[in-house]
Amino acid sequence: MSNIFTVAVTGQSLIKHDIRTVQTPGFNGVREALGKSDFAFTNFESTIFGSHGGWPLKGSFFGASQPVVLDTLQSLGIQGLSLSNNHAFDLGSPGILSTLEEVERRGFLHAGIGRNQTAAARSGKGSFSGRKVALVAMDGGPGPDFMYASDASAGRPERPGVNRLKLTQIIDVDGEAFQQIAAIRDKVGYTTMDLGNDSQPDDKPIVDELTEIALARGLYRRSEGFARNVRMDQEDLARNLAAITAAAEDGCHAIAYLHHHHWASDWYQVPGWVGSVAKRCIDAGATMFVSHGAPVLQPVEIYKGKPIFYSLGNFIFHLRPGKSKWTAREIWESVIGLCFFDENGSLTGMEFHPVVIGGSEGLKQEALDQRIAPEIAIGEDAQRILQRFQSQCALLGTQIRISDDAAFYDVAR
Repeated sequence: MSNIFTVAVTGQSLIKHDIRTVQTPGFNGVREALGKSDFAFTNFESTIFGSHGGWPLKGSFFGASQPVVLDTLQSLGIQGLSLSNNHAFDLGSPGILSTLEEVERRGFLHAGIGRNQTAAARSGKGSFSGRKVALVAMDGGPGPDFMYASDASAGRPERPGVNRLKLTQIIDVDGEAFQQIAAIRDKVGYTTMDLGNDSQPDDKPIVDELTEIALARGLYRRSEGFARNVRMDQEDLARNLAAITAAAEDGCHAIAYLHHHHWASDWYQVPGWVGSVAKRCIDAGATMFVSHGAPVLQPVEIYKGKPIFYSLGNFIFHLRPGKSKWTAREIWESVIGLCFFDENGSLTGMEFHPVVIGGSEGLKQEALDQRIAPEIAIGEDAQRILQRFQSQCALLGTQIRISDDAAFYDVAR
């Protein structure tokens, strides 16, 4: 087993408190599970309020954390952080700079934000247990243009921010509905100038006038039926795929990461475009693909022998006191995934440990802000999480077996 390289992946970490003093058996079990890996990473779903200061750029869903939370993650055995997400710019560019400063001070491998677009798109690289690892991290939004990093150009300074995979949301409608929307646009006198004003502070979208209608901030496309879809910026995709390829050619175990909030109406369902991006990343040389955004555990798919984690849900999820809409039990449940790779980078198996944020007792209490630490689930909780995960994976052809309070993926020999 000495040649096996183990990567641990978790749900996203929206962490606001230092929880190192928690000493429950379940939380110690989390430490133990992560300790089995050679490299463990999570998505840091926040921004650091540090030496560069910053100002809240959001309303009720604003989030910022003190630097000490990074020490908590490090104490759990986390060595890598994806930083590209919808909370990364909650303090503006100063928050980006403070996050970079504090993450780099602690020696985390990281990717997904930077002082400009070139830096934000760059892969984070490091060496762990003799294996070179690279992380390319993207955010698909939706988010305002100003949260994404940009390089300097004539008369325009660079902007610190997030590495983008620009996705434009499109609502597909049938021919009859398309004509009705066109009639509404014409009757209210909605013009291209109105579109430009409504799009601020973003640039107005590019619209195919034969098949698409832009009305206020909605973009509607004539289709055979009704669906939610996205249009992907091909330059953004090419830039990120090139970073993955370069890392793979450098001999790295390349991890491709995507954060997005373009969920399906049923958040257990994986939108088709996500699978397309994941497979393009693996074709470009990624050893694995990991995504967050939908706040629930979604299935794992195996593509060309490589794992695709469509969403790992939440690992740490700290809320403010008071009423919250995040009451659904599945929001507080996920798994820690251990992925085993041989010296050639081939997947040899996976192991999944169920997690409940706050533990079994935490699920019983209404004070959601008191659910502060992830705990390894056992018994009935473990079986519920793993059986749901097993049935979802089976729909994508991934066979998961459950043994006691863990689950396993066995590579066919």
